[in-house]
Amino acid sequence: MNDLNAPRAAVPSWRARPAYQQPSYPDAAALEAVGADLRSRPPLVFAGEVDALRAQMAAASQGRAFVLMGGDCAESFEDSSATSIRLKVQTILQMAAVLTYAASTPVVKIGRMAGQYAKPRSADTETRDGVTLPSYRGDSVNDHAFTPEARVPDPARMLEAYLRAGTTLNLIRAFTMGGYADLREVHSWNRGFMANPAYKRFESFAVEIDRAMRFMEAAGVDFDALRQVDFYASHEALLLEYEDAMIRQDSRSGRLYDTSAHLLWVGERTRGAGDAHVALLEGVHNPVGVKIGPTTSRDELLALIDHLNPNGDPGRLSLITRMGAQRIRQALPALVEAVQADGRPVTWITDPMHGNTITSDNGYKTRRFDTIMAEVRGFFEVHRELGTVPGGIHVELTGDDVTECLGGGEQIDEAALARRYETLVDPRLNHQQSLEMAFEVAELLRG
Repeated sequence: MNDLNAPRAAVPSWRARPAYQQPSYPDAAALEAVGADLRSRPPLVFAGEVDALRAQMAAASQGRAFVLMGGDCAESFEDSSATSIRLKVQTILQMAAVLTYAASTPVVKIGRMAGQYAKPRSADTETRDGVTLPSYRGDSVNDHAFTPEARVPDPARMLEAYLRAGTTLNLIRAFTMGGYADLREVHSWNRGFMANPAYKRFESFAVEIDRAMRFMEAAGVDFDALRQVDFYASHEALLLEYEDAMIRQDSRSGRLYDTSAHLLWVGERTRGAGDAHVALLEGVHNPVGVKIGPTTSRDELLALIDHLNPNGDPGRLSLITRMGAQRIRQALPALVEAVQADGRPVTWITDPMHGNTITSDNGYKTRRFDTIMAEVRGFFEVHRELGTVPGGIHVELTGDDVTECLGGGEQIDEAALARRYETLVDPRLNHQQSLEMAFEVAELLRG
């Protein structure tokens, strides 16, 4: 295992660049002390793991693998129990089993987990009943409770985020390396999904998978070799002080790695090619992603490639599109064509969640399952028409039976939203909706 506790070299000077969506900490000395503490702590991920993911992302850019990224909109400290983590991992494994069979290629499993504790916000403040307070920016910044004390940004929460991420990664490794991810076990979970009459239209697909499993067993396939899976962690690299403090240098290669996660991405609000977030990720060897919205120009996109993957290294850069179902077929083709003409490889991934958020008549921030799937279909259609590779999906989901997104096979309606609306920021697909998406994407992968 590579040594990531070696003395750290300097990264490009992000501090000299414009930095957006950063908390206003009232105590600069406390912030500096937290950064020094984090720099002294062990890495959360290791160079060999990160390099392995880069290779798999390269395969996905060429159509030799498919990326599945999923997890919470914003992880909370309170909801980091073993049960919650297990259910999210289980959901992603179930989705991956379906997609692997459909695509006949490996599925790269990446959780929006073990670090997604900060969120950008559309406004710096929030007003309720005439009271205005700082916006909630995720548990690594402040508390969700609407009180003046709770909403003050506290740098000590980054230390708690580090500890929570470490325990989450430890549990994920235990689940995925200790037999819990056994393909036979995952297949038995999917049988339970298929028993629901709401998903009867997927029955023939499930029968095919069942037949394939029986054939493998009869042919003497070594299922013990399938008891372990690689499972990676990702989050938005939003808090610059935290990410900077987690950078380590590999003593063997001299490369810098952001050891807070295997893959980091820059959000739509912070992706300026000359801005601080891009500057920070320029200097690390992790695979990185950039969220791309419908207003992104060809020149902006090529500038991002210049900064984040100037040499065109396969697996380095993913472009995560979040266009909205109504705009993807118009906005995406020109960008894909620009990247095609440029020639440097990227992995194209769709985020069908963030461009499709609405407010229900009864006041809930929500998304419609049919609209989410319409964007996924548009993403596949554009790439098929242009002869490029749809490399993966990026989804906000939970393993719980929440009621946050409308529709799906079980037809969650607006009245049902109040039943289990638990997200702290954005609505997530529940367990059943996530599996339904996997079967629908599987049909797209089969052409």
